[in-house]
Amino acid sequence: MTESTFPDSTRGPADRRDDPGPFDIIGDVHGCAAELEQLLGRLGYGVHWSGEPGAVRVSVTAPAGRRAIFVGDLVDRGPRSPDVLRIVMAMVANGTAFAVPGNHDVKFVRWLEGKTVAMTHGLDRTAAQFEGEPKSFRVAVRAFFKELPIYLWLDGGRLAVAHAGIKGGMLGQNTGEVRRFCLYGETSGETDKFGLPIRYHWAAEYRGETSVVYGHTPVPAPGWVNNTICVDTGCCFGGKLSALRWPEREVVSVTAEGVYTVPVRPFGHPPLRPGAML
Repeated sequence: MTESTFPDSTRGPADRRDDPGPFDIIGDVHGCAAELEQLLGRLGYGVHWSGEPGAVRVSVTAPAGRRAIFVGDLVDRGPRSPDVLRIVMAMVANGTAFAVPGNHDVKFVRWLEGKTVAMTHGLDRTAAQFEGEPKSFRVAVRAFFKELPIYLWLDGGRLAVAHAGIKGGMLGQNTGEVRRFCLYGETSGETDKFGLPIRYHWAAEYRGETSVVYGHTPVPAPGWVNNTICVDTGCCFGGKLSALRWPEREVVSVTAEGVYTVPVRPFGHPPLRPGAML
């Protein structure tokens, strides 16, 4: 994969160490708008819809002082990707949320731009859901993703958020290698017996002082591994949608309303990298 395959979605400021939070860091939503509304409600946010079909609007109020952070993969697999984007975009626009892109989001942007992409892993469903959306919304979605930072570094350097994770030595950098890692984690470049990219459990080797919150690889429940935590609990696969409250380190989850996509690989952390130093 070359750097040219990435949209220019890394222009926003990643270094926000002067922002102490508090934050509610939300795992991979994957088009599960109903569960997102439920989780936001559990966290104290209010979601308010208005308008008519073709001109739907949403506003979100936040609990005093708190903001959400979305770890990416907002689209694909679930039933309401456009509404998820409406919620998240509204929150980012009014200052009640930050977001970083996931690999599914980057691929979706390439589809919006008319580039040739494989309509797999749920992109076909998102494309179908966008058939009735106005061009203005598509343009706004593309612009939204283009402006997102590839990761966030927060709270005096004590917290980092990236879709698939980030190594300590990468913080403060914005190279092709860093962007690839933030979107895809540590991979072998090959596929497994399920036809999915082989990933490695980079967090098992992490020794950084910055707490890293990420998603990308569904796990049954969030749990700390070497000062990292994965908050993707597979909502689109019938699991849960989870958030980590920071600095409280409290996990809040809601159960999926259904199985929107049947998982082909069991939930859980990937295997160790060959030769990993633990």
